[in-house]
Amino acid sequence: MDFPNLKKPSHLFATWFGVGLLRPAPGTWGSLAAILIWYFAEFLHSTTHIILPIFILFSWLVCSQAAKDSDSKDHSAIVIDEVAGMFVTVSFVSHGIVTYLCAFLLFRLFDIWKPWPISWADKNIQGGLGILLDDLIAGLFAGGIIYTILILI
Repeated sequence: MDFPNLKKPSHLFATWFGVGLLRPAPGTWGSLAAILIWYFAEFLHSTTHIILPIFILFSWLVCSQAAKDSDSKDHSAIVIDEVAGMFVTVSFVSHGIVTYLCAFLLFRLFDIWKPWPISWADKNIQGGLGILLDDLIAGLFAGGIIYTILILI
């Protein structure tokens, strides 16, 4: 099967409705799409404790199916993992353009740089969980750092 095939629901979600097909840097486009959704869908802010775990589980299932359908360990068009990681990041910060911009930049830094344990997860965990886990850890790092900075100032 060709990947991605946007007629297949798992591929449509994996590419975040085709955003993962944008070039260059599809992960950056996926992260940007996520932050725009989070910014404008204010109901997410008050239901994070319910929505985020469900979305992470859904993303894991989608990434698992996409990994089976792709000939790549982590196909560049799969960006639902960046969406989930970005959602984790912004769940730590207050609603605002400046905090979201900082969250976006710091998440992208960790997602690209991949310091330990992000790099360990990226190299050692296979399948859908492996695609997703490094982005979730990057989201925790980025969100945790911004949250700490906001508490200190």
